[in-house]
Amino acid sequence: MLLPHGAVIALADGSKFELYRNSGNEAEPELTALPSPKLDEHNHGSGGRHYSSAGNPQASLQEEDAHAAGVAAWLNSQVLGHKIEKLVVFAAPRTLGELRKHYHKQTEHALLGEFHKDLVGHKPEDILEAMKAK
Repeated sequence: MLLPHGAVIALADGSKFELYRNSGNEAEPELTALPSPKLDEHNHGSGGRHYSSAGNPQASLQEEDAHAAGVAAWLNSQVLGHKIEKLVVFAAPRTLGELRKHYHKQTEHALLGEFHKDLVGHKPEDILEAMKAK
């Protein structure tokens, strides 16, 4: 996969969100870390799940869904604000599924690719290698 200059790579899992920008070119991409934005995680995902017990281990799923919805809302705002033109998303499989529920149509058009792989906390070289493997 060719990664155009300026493309943004978003990494997400159930609780973390990292961003990189290709400061190189398509032939020699170079990922530069971007600051992680503050997310609005008050949207509790796609809904339909209500938990009555804090001791329920499934309760964390609601927090993960809210995080994914917050990531998608931030990505949508950046695409709609013309701050992101090309986007690649790496996310844990469950998180990726939730993100897709919240993408704006313009965000879907900006997507160069999605990878159901959790690379949060990995080095930029690992991210580039995962993109080459696909």
